[in-house]
Amino acid sequence: MNLPHPALSPKAKELAALIRRRVGGREGVRLGLVLGSGLGHLKDAVEGTSIPYGDLPGFPHAGVSGHAGELRVGELEGVRVAVLGGRAHYYESGDPAAMRLPLEVLTALGAKALVLTNAAGSLRPDMPTGSIMAIDDHINFSGLNPLIGEPSDARFVPMTKAYDPGLRSALFSAAQATATEMHRGVYAWYSGPTFETPAEIRAIRTLGADAVGMSTVPEVILARFFGLKVAAISTITNMAAGMSDEAISHEHTKAMAPLGAAKLEKVLRAALPNLG
Repeated sequence: MNLPHPALSPKAKELAALIRRRVGGREGVRLGLVLGSGLGHLKDAVEGTSIPYGDLPGFPHAGVSGHAGELRVGELEGVRVAVLGGRAHYYESGDPAAMRLPLEVLTALGAKALVLTNAAGSLRPDMPTGSIMAIDDHINFSGLNPLIGEPSDARFVPMTKAYDPGLRSALFSAAQATATEMHRGVYAWYSGPTFETPAEIRAIRTLGADAVGMSTVPEVILARFFGLKVAAISTITNMAAGMSDEAISHEHTKAMAPLGAAKLEKVLRAALPNLG
């Protein structure tokens, strides 16, 4: 079935042309990658050119510590990629569509697929801090949607296979090839910025969630809106509220992110030739 996708806006085309000029006028990218809290070092592994978000009108201000606020375009494992070093969150401005323009620009640059990463809390005792989890599906517990107000029929995006089975299979093949344990499960999105209560965690565990966080879901919806295939991986930075005696905080999230980031980088590097 051919799904309707929106025409790219003049603003996205203009920014894509600006980016091509800044990186040397080369052809577009195959894959987009969004980095979550504490995962910005992956951007530095890309051989290419960095552009601060401040040089790209309409890109979000990097308002959360642990997010670099920088686009890097170049080669990683022989694949042409565009890496968004940081994201905008709903809780920063109250806008669930805050990442619409950056993802539209990735589309304008030629990306066919998007890999999202995030820091998340675990709802499973067998998935402790330092684990990584490929997302099979999500629960939009916030009820918010970045396509509210979109006038075209493209807003009616089917989400049955929001997380592409082929991309997910490539990630698991890479995990197996690198002897890296990678869990799989359902991610629940809360709006933030407060962390969840123990009662909220019990509720989403009952509903079938395996991990919880404050991002990613709006980007998945927007990516599917623009016709991008999607894969996503969570790094587990804490046990969710009521699951342990950990003191949950953003500083704790940033401190723990590197524990899973090394595993995530190993899997991504091995999978890249089969992604996008």
